[in-house]
Amino acid sequence: MSIAKRKTKLPVIAGALAAIAALPARADWDLLNMPKGVSELSREIYDMHMIMLWICVIIAVLTFGAMIVAMVRFRKSKGAVADRKMLHNARLEAAWTLIPTLILIGMAIPSVEKLIKIEDTSGSELTIKITGYQWQWHYEYLGSGVSFFSRLARSSDLARQKGSGIDPASVENYLRDVDHPLVVPTGTKIRLLLTANDVIHAWWVPDFGMKRDAIPGFINEMWISVDEDKPGTYRGQCAELCGADHGFMPIVVIAKPKAEFAAWLRREQEGGGTALAQAERTQWHTITDRPRASRAGSRRPTTRTSARCTWCSRS
Repeated sequence: MSIAKRKTKLPVIAGALAAIAALPARADWDLLNMPKGVSELSREIYDMHMIMLWICVIIAVLTFGAMIVAMVRFRKSKGAVADRKMLHNARLEAAWTLIPTLILIGMAIPSVEKLIKIEDTSGSELTIKITGYQWQWHYEYLGSGVSFFSRLARSSDLARQKGSGIDPASVENYLRDVDHPLVVPTGTKIRLLLTANDVIHAWWVPDFGMKRDAIPGFINEMWISVDEDKPGTYRGQCAELCGADHGFMPIVVIAKPKAEFAAWLRREQEGGGTALAQAERTQWHTITDRPRASRAGSRRPTTRTSARCTWCSRS
């Protein structure tokens, strides 16, 4: 290697070392990984993800490490000559066939067990139908008579308008808040039925460890559960490119203790929550510059699914 090339590479190496030294702490690295979630299932999915990741890392290190050693140690410039007499090695060929097969079987068995558990919605105490629209969600608590639309919060929608004069940084949870969040009870297995009214959407909340497509004409299902000791607000997003306002279709889920959820559901059934949501919806459309037709919010879901709501019988 010439002196000029060495001088050129030195600043690059120094810059790379400086970048590594400036890497964030371990707590910030967690933001780059999938969250552990707020349920037993989401934590099992996270643990499986980490096991598979480290298996792949070990395989990559061994494979690329062997390649690098071979290229450096047996390079032509050191006088290495290929062994033309060796045509095959039965033991070596058996080893590199059997070992990957055993690794794949070992990875497949727990993966299939998790997939079966993910798809098992039996024993659900509450069923919620979710319908995707451009660009909003419709939630229907089957068997309870409670349903509503959930749209981008008015404060965020105003701030994103051109010439609004509103600083987005001044809006709390900018583009991540809604006018009417989904409310669920903690410590409860909840079945979600997902469909769409126009194009394909995807309902995704990272803390639940689950994502499922909402497809027009089809009903997909999944289930979620929030630990009893983890009430709070969890945010997500439509995860399928669904049109011009795809980035303005957030999901907000509020997990409440069972008693608080039952009280909330009774208020919604009595009409108090529905009236408030309707007033906010009317105000939201009045202030927004875009026409109402562009939001496709006036249509109701066309598919119907019946299910018994155990929470209604409790109240």
